Amino acid sequence: MPLTIPANLPAVDLLKKENIFVMDSQRASSQDIRPLKLVILNLMPLKITTETDLIRLLSNSPLQIEIDFMKIAGHISKNTPIEHMEAFYKEFSLIKEDTYDGMIVTGAPVEQLNFCDVSYWEELTTIFKWARTHVTSTMYICWAAQAALNYFYDIPKYSLSQKRFGVFLHSIYNKQNPIFRGFDDEFYAPHSRHSEIRREDVEKVPEIEILSESKEAGLHMLMARGGREIFITGHSEYSPNTLKDEYFRDKNKGLEIQIPLNYFPNDDTTKEPQVKWRAHANLLFSNWLNYFVYQETPYDIKSIK
Repeated sequence: MPLTIPANLPAVDLLKKENIFVMDSQRASSQDIRPLKLVILNLMPLKITTETDLIRLLSNSPLQIEIDFMKIAGHISKNTPIEHMEAFYKEFSLIKEDTYDGMIVTGAPVEQLNFCDVSYWEELTTIFKWARTHVTSTMYICWAAQAALNYFYDIPKYSLSQKRFGVFLHSIYNKQNPIFRGFDDEFYAPHSRHSEIRREDVEKVPEIEILSESKEAGLHMLMARGGREIFITGHSEYSPNTLKDEYFRDKNKGLEIQIPLNYFPNDDTTKEPQVKWRAHANLLFSNWLNYFVYQETPYDIKSIK
């Protein structure tokens, strides 16, 4: 089944060129199906790029999915047209009485700030708290994972001396967990961050299960509350050229940036990147939708608690 998204969302034309089937809300309403309702709190600066990356992965499912995009009140995006934000994004105040089968909270370029110094921290933690009673399962990505782990479980983050930047190999713990259905014994995922969480802090919290880890990149996937909270420190949603674009963006600004590890063939930045994570990214999102959203959510969405 396709995703139901606004007909004039920029991602639509891009994804149709990739043969990804999307339909507008009018056509979707003619089908006698209760779609899964997802909300995406998009904190990334290039919002249209992130929308496209996530929709691409969420579409790889037989389920019909209806998506809302949420924004932080009063926060002006410098990299996305205000017309786009007004057309496609809702403030929390407009949806706080609603319930959702699933939620995704993206990363944000604020890793080098203390949590309490983030301008929208108070509203963000209000949304975190709301999700526990209004969403069946929430996936927190990169900085959002660090933020939610800190808010709910007092797990600190630590600044890195050098940006963790590249594509890294990860091991799987508890292969019976449905999130890994169809995975190989090891898998790759991109990382792009200036901070980390540490195993010794997580191990002090019995409610959290460590799902996967990288020798080079550290903890990657964690789970709490039986899968109602999934924390991912990397960026499986990244498209093939995202790390490339980040590298050249920073390099052109004159910033100190290393070549992404395990990404360009022989570290030759004139060559096209090697994509090693696409298959597992699709499995990750389809497994989350199936086993932790669809299989767990009540038919009466208003009864989510």
